[in-house]
Amino acid sequence: MVNQFFEALWQQYTAITPQAAAIHELLAERGEQPINDHVALRTFGTEKLGLQALAPLIEQLGYQVKGDYEFTAKNLTAVHFEHEKDPNHPKIFLSELNVESLSANLQEIVTGLDAQVDSALTHKIDFLFSGRPWQLSFADYIQLLQESEYAAWMAAFGYRANHFTVSINHLLTFFDIQALNVFLQNKDFRLNESGGLVKGTPEQLLEQSSTLADMVHVEFKDAEHTIPGCFYEFAKRYPQANGRLYQGFIAASADKIFESTDSQKPV
Repeated sequence: MVNQFFEALWQQYTAITPQAAAIHELLAERGEQPINDHVALRTFGTEKLGLQALAPLIEQLGYQVKGDYEFTAKNLTAVHFEHEKDPNHPKIFLSELNVESLSANLQEIVTGLDAQVDSALTHKIDFLFSGRPWQLSFADYIQLLQESEYAAWMAAFGYRANHFTVSINHLLTFFDIQALNVFLQNKDFRLNESGGLVKGTPEQLLEQSSTLADMVHVEFKDAEHTIPGCFYEFAKRYPQANGRLYQGFIAASADKIFESTDSQKPV
């Protein structure tokens, strides 16, 4: 069931993220078999759609929460899950927007989106790759974008993988993240430079980089526009004192990774 879940996420993700499929293929041409370190999902922090509501879906797959994070500047809360029995399964990073911390206008829009979702659907695992379960006007998207890129992205794309992540530790032809970044740039992929090309350090036990999001054609209730969609991430983990690779996340680095989807403007 776990493998089917990730396969469904990957198919949905690559359908609007051609760069991920292209990079995956370039690595395969070098003899690599890219392993996914983790996948990230987003949601709104409402009673129906928040972490407490959706975490049981992930727990049904045999996962348990191993870390929690706060992103005060972006009004986000997140947890990461690891599989209880098989450490080779990718980690899952689930974040939510703290809706009540934002403006009354944003809360009103999100409340309207939440009201369109049948609560019965949120009890099924395929809800996590169901796409956008609500109608959204472009005016509402722009209003959300002015206050929170995260809110606007979530409203436009709904439930899907925001990004997959290549585990550099499992690559055979790249030893470090810098070499991989150079390879990608030489292939004309644009990388997220917020906070530097590499987020994190060996001393923090985790280094990350990512592409900038592909631009995606989206149909709104009253218009059609091209907006930033999903991106591809790359992570290298370092051993802890016990010799085991660090499996958590660095909040300051993740904060910059979030910005892989807000470096461009809708057209």
